[in-house]
Amino acid sequence: MSGLLAVIGKGKDPQLVKELSERMSHRGPDESDLHIMENGSVLCHESLSIIDLQSGKQPIQGTNKAWMVHDGEIYNYQELKNTILKEHTFRTNSDSEVIVHLYEEFGYDFCNKLDGDFAFVIIDGDNYIAGRDPIGVKPLYYGLDERGRIYFSSEMKSIADQCKSFSTFPPGHYYTGKSGFVKYYHPEYEDHLKADQPLDFELIRQSLIEATRKRLMSEVPVGVVLSGGLDTSLITSVASRILKESGKKLPSFSIGLDADAPDNIFARKAAEFLGTDHHEIHFTVKEGVEALEKVISAIETYDIISVRSGVPMYLLSKAISEKGVKVILSGEGADEIFGGHLYFRNAPSAEEFQDETIERVQKLFTADLLRVDKTTMAHGIEARTPFLDKDFLDVTIRIKTEEKQPKTYDGVEKYILRKAFDVPENPYLPAEVLWRQKEQFSDGVGYNWVDELIEYCSSQVTDEQLAGASAEFPYNTPTTKEAYLYRSIFHKYYPQVSAAQTVRKWIPKWQENLDPSGRANAAHLNGNFETVKSGIAV
Repeated sequence: MSGLLAVIGKGKDPQLVKELSERMSHRGPDESDLHIMENGSVLCHESLSIIDLQSGKQPIQGTNKAWMVHDGEIYNYQELKNTILKEHTFRTNSDSEVIVHLYEEFGYDFCNKLDGDFAFVIIDGDNYIAGRDPIGVKPLYYGLDERGRIYFSSEMKSIADQCKSFSTFPPGHYYTGKSGFVKYYHPEYEDHLKADQPLDFELIRQSLIEATRKRLMSEVPVGVVLSGGLDTSLITSVASRILKESGKKLPSFSIGLDADAPDNIFARKAAEFLGTDHHEIHFTVKEGVEALEKVISAIETYDIISVRSGVPMYLLSKAISEKGVKVILSGEGADEIFGGHLYFRNAPSAEEFQDETIERVQKLFTADLLRVDKTTMAHGIEARTPFLDKDFLDVTIRIKTEEKQPKTYDGVEKYILRKAFDVPENPYLPAEVLWRQKEQFSDGVGYNWVDELIEYCSSQVTDEQLAGASAEFPYNTPTTKEAYLYRSIFHKYYPQVSAAQTVRKWIPKWQENLDPSGRANAAHLNGNFETVKSGIAV
């Protein structure tokens, strides 16, 4: 719901801090403000108003001298106000304000009481605390400048040229000047030995319904990304049912190269079945290529799959914004939780399968979550991810591994998620959508997108440039012309070594071709990834 920037320490020109914050004005097109603390520290906020449109302006002051900025949504804010914070007097009706009151009530140890997606900073005199949600749905960076001042920012672009070093703030942690980083999120599922829970389809179904219901909390229009794949189609089905209870119709959005793109075909089928207000967006390869620089600047990564998927998501977000929708539901997380990527079927053992699901959830913030947040927020839209609800994760990751492994069910990935919503007497989706094979977003928009994108990149990079890549980019050296072009664009905007080090490249396991496209896996129904011939795109 916003962009935050905090500079803690004396002597930084507030006008410069404001200008740095405005580099993220796309994250908060509704309002911008700053507060200068008595000790010279500065808090800035670029606001996208979702809850409390009238009085929820940030930075927000607590009961006394503590001030805070927050990006995200706190879904249990009303419950907190009615219970453990019932003696507190609130200045606004914003969900964000509970954060500073929790700090006043409990000190630093309160993040586990929050149910939501968040990045925040609180300054209280010479004390301060910054925190990030358990999975990293909302982005956050931190850095130090030459004078020892510490910076916290929603996006790298606001601090990259101000800090001598900076990095990604780890999810599930908070940071104080006294303690440094403290891990507050310790779910049982992080231990693969705790994958000992029986399979309960009803529990899976109800947990996702509740996770979706809380994410419909909004005072502005809410829509959904509908790719026609299992994950977004289920979210669309659940959300549309909930909204129908109050007589509302859910806007849904899909994108592809044309009407015959795989995602558009299946999205239409799902939308017609569910009765959503559906919008289908088309783009050309030329339009996608022309957007490359804007996308890489926006998503702040050179990761191959993030760029391939980021372009259509960026173009789709622009179209959604033009329709007046400010909140969008998305399907990130299901593949990681249930082993949905096609390479999972090649897992050597149940233990390695479970370890990979855990690790992929833990690393979502480096790829899919980074992409979906920054492509949507580039157009003033907040993305919400029901599959990454804490309660849903607790219910699903700890299901016995042998129940989740695809080979147990004749190679049908995410079988138990499909089965949980296979309710013949009250169908959630048409069978052909419910049982559609996994298709990665960058492939589903039309196979020509990735194929022609690789060809374009090859035409822009010479053999000599690629041969000299190790000298030009000694860290994380690109090994293909596609990777080289993305890295070159990234370096144009973020030349710092610290910037390059924030990027983690997504690489599939247990398959011969390590290109991140789902079509690189032999199990893909259309699997003949002929275009990747110049090396591994990692």
